[in-house]
Amino acid sequence: MRKPIQATVVLLLASCVVGPDYKKPEREAPATWSEASGDKISSEPADLQSWWTAFGDPVLDSLVQRATEANLDLKIAAARVREARAAAGRSRAEKNPEIDGTASFTRERLSENGAVPVVGDPQGNLYSAGFDARWELDVFGGKERAVEAADADVGASIEDRRAVLVSLLGEVARSYVELRGEQREAAVVRRNIAAAQSTLDLTRSRFQGGLATELDVARAEALLANTQAPLPRAEAAARVAIHRLGVLLGVQPGDLAKELEAEAPIPVPPHRILVGLPSELLDRRPDVRRAERELAAATARTGVAMAERYPKFSISGGFGLESANASDFADAASRAWSIGPSVRWPLFSGGRILADIEIQDARTEQALLAYRQSMLSALEDVENSIVDYLREWDHRRAREAAATAGRKSVELADDLYRKGLTDFLDVLDAERGLYDAELELARSEAAASLSVVSLYKALGGGWKLES
Repeated sequence: MRKPIQATVVLLLASCVVGPDYKKPEREAPATWSEASGDKISSEPADLQSWWTAFGDPVLDSLVQRATEANLDLKIAAARVREARAAAGRSRAEKNPEIDGTASFTRERLSENGAVPVVGDPQGNLYSAGFDARWELDVFGGKERAVEAADADVGASIEDRRAVLVSLLGEVARSYVELRGEQREAAVVRRNIAAAQSTLDLTRSRFQGGLATELDVARAEALLANTQAPLPRAEAAARVAIHRLGVLLGVQPGDLAKELEAEAPIPVPPHRILVGLPSELLDRRPDVRRAERELAAATARTGVAMAERYPKFSISGGFGLESANASDFADAASRAWSIGPSVRWPLFSGGRILADIEIQDARTEQALLAYRQSMLSALEDVENSIVDYLREWDHRRAREAAATAGRKSVELADDLYRKGLTDFLDVLDAERGLYDAELELARSEAAASLSVVSLYKALGGGWKLES
């Protein structure tokens, strides 16, 4: 008979848990991406855990690995997860009985002139030791709802750490691509400086031979000066990117200078990117997952607030030994104990409890709206990133064509000028056009790779989705 009675008591207590039971809201996601078209974007299922390896750059792979091991923001996020788990453990402990051990020795003297006559010696000792116990029964589930909220907080902190990880990986890849892009731009500028210097030397030689004018020399000198102008900016930007990578890896800003200052190619993204379905995005994005956990926590805290309206039942007791003489302390006659239930019911609180419930209802509504907003923002991020990626590739192809045409134009103008069939101004115009085209091409190549980084970041890549 005992087991059926125990089961009945458990069911009765469970049925008294007040507040709404959390149910994950229905979500709506489009069947496909509206901007995904052509052969460069595919909605096939994608494993984005190690998306940066798609660039095929060992240096980038090494930087990412070191960042995940030493980045300080990531360590802070991990510490917050530990804090949330400890807080959840504390919430569970609130459901258990509390037992305190006590012991004391008192030497006292009673007033002989007091209201109570003193019999015998007014001075004496008092020895005491024992245990006090308290247990508040969670009849209406307020503590259970608090545990639910704390568990949801743990989930939210885990998603926070994942969000930091996603952001970190994106920032490492972005800074690395920017570094290689600035190095490529500086290399283009140096090559153009060498060409402009060659043009100036040729013009001076022709001037000395009477085949060019002093104005031609001045124009060639101006071209050289204008070509040199972008170099300091590109070199400074490369150093800034190195410093940023150092901080992301948890080291001094200049520690990576020797490793990264040598020029290397801009990482080339894959020809085809798998982005998965929109519904998969909502399962993967840490910010969406965090918003859902925050909604669960807010829902549970509504139950905590509602439980304050109901009685709280407690059982308290104590057992100990008390004696005026140390020699009698362990005697049976020195034992003292007490046990009994108590109830506390807030009959009047001036509207505080109802206001707390209303506050928590409003917070739950806000959490629900924030969850819906996070889904829309996630979908928007990916759609925008796809657009940027596709358009940047179109822009890059146009820049490649412009640079090719510019090289051909310089070759023709130089040949005609050497033969005396065209003016030197045509040579300068052709060279200026080529320099601009090559600089824009270098910037476009970097921008194309950066758009891929942004797309992977928008997809929430960088951690494994548990099955």
